[in-house]
Amino acid sequence: MQLAGLRLERARASTQFRDGRFHNTHPADAKLEGPRGPIFREFLFERGKRKPPGTIEVASPLDAWTRGSDSGLRITWLGHSTMLVESDGVRVLTDPVFGDRIGPASFLGPKRFHARPVEIAQLPKLDAILVSHDHFDHLCKPSIGELAKLRVPFVTSLGVGAYLERYGAEHVTELDWWETARIGGVAFTATPAQHFSGRVGGRNATLWSSWVIETERRRLFFSGDTGLTPEFADVRARVGAIDVAMLEVGAWHPAWGTIHLGPVNALAAHELLGARALMPVHWGTFDLGLHGWAEPAEELFERAAATGVRLLTPRLGVPFEPEHAERATPWWREVGHAAAATDEPVPA
Repeated sequence: MQLAGLRLERARASTQFRDGRFHNTHPADAKLEGPRGPIFREFLFERGKRKPPGTIEVASPLDAWTRGSDSGLRITWLGHSTMLVESDGVRVLTDPVFGDRIGPASFLGPKRFHARPVEIAQLPKLDAILVSHDHFDHLCKPSIGELAKLRVPFVTSLGVGAYLERYGAEHVTELDWWETARIGGVAFTATPAQHFSGRVGGRNATLWSSWVIETERRRLFFSGDTGLTPEFADVRARVGAIDVAMLEVGAWHPAWGTIHLGPVNALAAHELLGARALMPVHWGTFDLGLHGWAEPAEELFERAAATGVRLLTPRLGVPFEPEHAERATPWWREVGHAAAATDEPVPA
């Protein structure tokens, strides 16, 4: 992606942009060497554990979406980093990925582990769509093309709008870090993240961001993709208390610790943000890491219990209200148990 015109001017004005590309505030990069040696060994020889041992059951949220929420805040996890956030009367869809695979073509890239809880045509009326950055597992071309037909406003990071417009979006707002845009009853603030960007060819021509989503009575944090950065403390200082932090925990490896959180650093980020509750996302839907498919959620569940962090672990497709969620449930432990009990073959 080559930026031009006003987009290039805005990029050049960003403190994160120099030498023709965007940069992290602190050094960040993916490495090829991990604690157990070269990571390609794990990639080649430990593929089996990265698939779920059975069918991941998903619920349909359609009936619940016809009813209002009691508390005014309801979130439906639709898989990976895709969530429908309903807060104080507005609906925001995050990083919409509804495709069967993620990659440069419909036949390339990791295939999703579970069914879609809902199709795009079944979504309720949206007020805004948030796209954190341009990676395939966050910006899905077929999904954007379908969503663009709804003529819903998009909010994204600097430069990413070039992709969205190419795929059919008409109303796009691009933000630099610490810029805020208000769309209807919701304010979006792009905040720092430690990551990178790029789809096919080239890297870091567009910006990546974490996000604060603020409605009349709620303030939410959406990490997008990021490693741990002390700038999360700046988010807390500048925007105030966070009700729910939706943090990525999967597609992680110790060698990638500067660009992805993983469960341990998600807890550290949660503390820096001073959030009241933590909801893990970016796990369980695609094979993008070198860990067991539910390993990030399991480790986070155990560590959160030991530290007293209020953890939210909704099932896929189930609309839930954080204010009414009493305790986290390790539902992923049930996957595969039914097939094992009846000696039924486990799906590949």
